[in-house]
Amino acid sequence: MPSASPSSLEGLYHAHHNWLTGWLRQRLGCPDNAADLAHDTFMRLLQARETPVLNEPRAFLTTVAKRVLFNHYRRQDIERAYYQALAQLPEELVPSEEHRAIIFETLLELDRLLDGLAPVVKRAFLLAQVDGLSYGEIAAQLNISLATVKRYLNKAALRCYFAL
Repeated sequence: MPSASPSSLEGLYHAHHNWLTGWLRQRLGCPDNAADLAHDTFMRLLQARETPVLNEPRAFLTTVAKRVLFNHYRRQDIERAYYQALAQLPEELVPSEEHRAIIFETLLELDRLLDGLAPVVKRAFLLAQVDGLSYGEIAAQLNISLATVKRYLNKAALRCYFAL
């Protein structure tokens, strides 16, 4: 079997996978998570339309891996906040394992959809959609005008609509 071209994704994987896994292990302290995130890094490259010509493959992999690592930490933060919220619910209101998984995946998808919006825009959207607050209540809680609330909610709704 011929060896993979160093410029192909397969060649990049064979030449740098072990190095990337080690680089991630140093940051995470967990070999299992490092292996998973190295895999996720190469999966992200595989899903890209085309592999760019690389002069510095490790610098490129580091950049992609940092994004994957950031998403990993963000997911952990969302998961931690979700479980803290669940812990505050009375036992009879705690959703089943199946519903918890669905809710958590929905939260992750919402986070992905709202990514890039200003934190106050996200907050306004979540206060309206998750907490069910009225425009007036959101304005009071965030100390902004009703017109600003409408603008923020419109912006977030458009982001979600065009992401689908």
